[in-house]
Formats: sequence, C-alpha cells, structure tokens
Amino acid sequence: MSRFFVGLALWALLLALAACGGDSKVTDPARDAEVADDSTDSSTESGIADTVVTSFDDSSSSNKASDSSSIAKSQSSSSEVKSSSSSAKSSSSKDDSSSSSDEENSSSSSVVSTDSVASPCKTETEDNCEYGTLTDDRDEQTYKTVKIGEQWWMAENLNYETETGSYCYKGVADNCEKYGRLYTWATAVGKSEEECDSGKICDLGDVKVRGVCPEGWHLPDTTEWNVLFAAVAGKATAGTMLKSTEGWYSYGNGSDLFGFSALPASYRVSSGYYNPLGDDANFWSLTIENGSETNDDSDYAYVMILEYNRDYAKWTRIGKECALSVRCIKD
Repeated sequence: MSRFFVGLALWALLLALAACGGDSKVTDPARDAEVADDSTDSSTESGIADTVVTSFDDSSSSNKASDSSSIAKSQSSSSEVKSSSSSAKSSSSKDDSSSSSDEENSSSSSVVSTDSVASPCKTETEDNCEYGTLTDDRDEQTYKTVKIGEQWWMAENLNYETETGSYCYKGVADNCEKYGRLYTWATAVGKSEEECDSGKICDLGDVKVRGVCPEGWHLPDTTEWNVLFAAVAGKATAGTMLKSTEGWYSYGNGSDLFGFSALPASYRVSSGYYNPLGDDANFWSLTIENGSETNDDSDYAYVMILEYNRDYAKWTRIGKECALSVRCIKD
C-alpha cells in the first residue's frame, strides 16, 4: 500500500512539473509529512521543481543573463505523504547527500568589492536602517521602503490587484495583506498573457520596465538584484541577510540586517497548486534568456530564490505561467 501512495505522489509531482516547466529535484520526506496538513485541497496539490540554475556575470549591465555555465540544483518540495519524524527532515537537508550543485551555488558568486558593501543597519535591539514610504496612487496602498547601498527597494511585497494574472495565496485575502500578491511574469512586466506568456518571445527592450510596479518604480533585472547581493556582502550569504527574522520554516529565519524583510510567500503554479508557506521566497526579475533555434527559452524568466534551509540566494529559470512575488526598485 505504501508503494501505491509513493507512486501516486510521484505522479502528482510530474503533473505539477508540467504545469510550471520545472525539472525534477530532491524531495524531503519528513518535511513533506509536516506540511501535509497545510493543504486546503490535498487531492489536487503536489510539489514542483525549479529549472536549471544559471550563474550570472555580476558585472553585466545588460538585461540578458550570461549562459556561460549552468549547474543542476535541488530544492525541497512537498507531497501529500504522512510521516512522523521531523528530525529526519533536519538531517536530510544538511547531510552529505546534498547535491554538489548547492555547494557550487553557494560559492560561485563573484568576489565582492568592499567599496560596494553597505553596513548592516539592524541588530536584535536596534533598527537604524534608512526607511521611507511609497503610496501607490492606483489603490492608495502604502508600502515601507528601504535604502540598501545606493538602491531604494520596497521592503514589502507588492499587493496591487490586477484584472488577471495575480493571486492571493490559496485565495485568502489575509495572505495578500501579509505576503503580497503572487504574479505571473507577463503580469509582472505589465503585459497580457497573449503577449508575454510561455512560448512568446517578449522583447521589452533595454529600458527600465515599470510593469506592475507603482509609478516611479520598476521591476528589477538580474543586474540590479546582483547589485543588491554585493551590497549585503555577496550572494553566498544574501539569503540570511535578506530573509525576515520570523515566519520561515524550522530554523530558517534570517538576520534581516538590512531591512529587506523577505517573507516566505511561496508560489503558485498554473494548475492552482500552492507550495507550503514558510519554505521559500521567489522574486521575479525582468530578465529572460533569449531563445535560439536549438534552445528556445521563451517559456522561462529568471527568478531570485531564498530558501529556509540555505544561507545563500540563487538564480533559477521558472516558467512564466507560475505566480511569484514582486519587489520593485526605485527608478
């Protein structure tokens, strides 16, 4: 009987992968058991995987990702399988069976110039970060903003409701209030699904693209994300630096030393499945990798990912039809 349920879970995983254009990845059985009750509709949910991680040239000033190297990666996913051991989950995410791609990902960021590194502005007892506020004239929502290095970022996820292509986590309005909305890539760049969905080569030019962001702000490209990584001392520790101090699964909370306060808002795939809250934060970039006759990447855009069990930030290509968080950066 147990083999039947394992087979059923694997079949559900493949269906979700097809919905979001991902490759297979290592699962975490103990984690799966602990989040099994998080589902409101367990009969239709299953875990998905991200696609191949591509490393970037941090010095690039263009809106195109370097495809000089790519590495396999694995990320925890969940399926509706019951188990009782939480200690197994902890060991499985940090033991010697972790893929070499994780080690490569955590150490592959470029050497960071000390001139580009900002000073941490938060401790457990004091918060001296330079904050501001942003009022979105479209719906009068107000957002906290923060200056990190020379950049101004939203310190909260965008929560602007669009006519199509954006969602509250599991359709619950309170989740939008806390985590912001989840947007498809076409919606994030301010286009229709017919123009920029999977399979469409969407040429946005080499200019800043406001997209779904408030006036005076825009969707960051990979170069701007990489500048942020440099400001917080590099991609290898950016996960810890940028994650919020609460809300992450297990011992996955960050230090939030720069006030970015990334919450684990998770993601939605086109089938309607939502990954469990607490696992990860996934932020769209403007950047896509141009397709070719032999490698058509028009289905994917680049995403910055933070995970509960990783200290570093990483890049991944994810299907445009998935719905992820948006953080805007000031023009």
